[in-house]
Amino acid sequence: MLASNFPIVCVGGSAGGLDAYIRLLRNLPTDMGVAIIIVNHIRSMPTQLHKVLPYFTGMPVDLITEDLLIEPNHVFVIPENRDLHVDKDGFHLAPISKPRGWPDVITVFLRSLTNCWDGKLIAVIVSGYDGDGAAALGGIKQVGGITIAQKLSTAKQPGMPESAIASGYVDLVLSPEEIATEIVRIAQAEA
Repeated sequence: MLASNFPIVCVGGSAGGLDAYIRLLRNLPTDMGVAIIIVNHIRSMPTQLHKVLPYFTGMPVDLITEDLLIEPNHVFVIPENRDLHVDKDGFHLAPISKPRGWPDVITVFLRSLTNCWDGKLIAVIVSGYDGDGAAALGGIKQVGGITIAQKLSTAKQPGMPESAIASGYVDLVLSPEEIATEIVRIAQAEA
């Protein structure tokens, strides 16, 4: 297990996710002791999130590279066309395991977290097509994590949060601003 006592928040999204990421980050303090990991399932185009999101948060925003250490009070962004894993040494990138059809990079990462992270886990599914992430929410719950889906009426593309809710493993359904409030509450409870 990675020896860590700070919460990780995995925010998984796709189409329309940028709006949710911005609304979430604008409402998060920079010193709450949480690592925010944005897992956006992009396959073909290089991600620009690590260049755009610093305009909306005071936290450092890093594009994930091999063996990058996971630190609190940072935002991390998955690169395109990669699966993301964690182990005792930090982040690990692998070739995407599902090269055709809808990617499942959120599911892959959440499953890695349930096996390798001993801090609090918060899984957030926001706007996007398909159902990436939904299949791993049960595992997050089994290890005592909290699962949140974006309120459908606030999502530009409700497919992913809708699939998450349909899994039966979602604790809360909230707007991005309400998700930020809940993350702060959880972080303060952990402190």
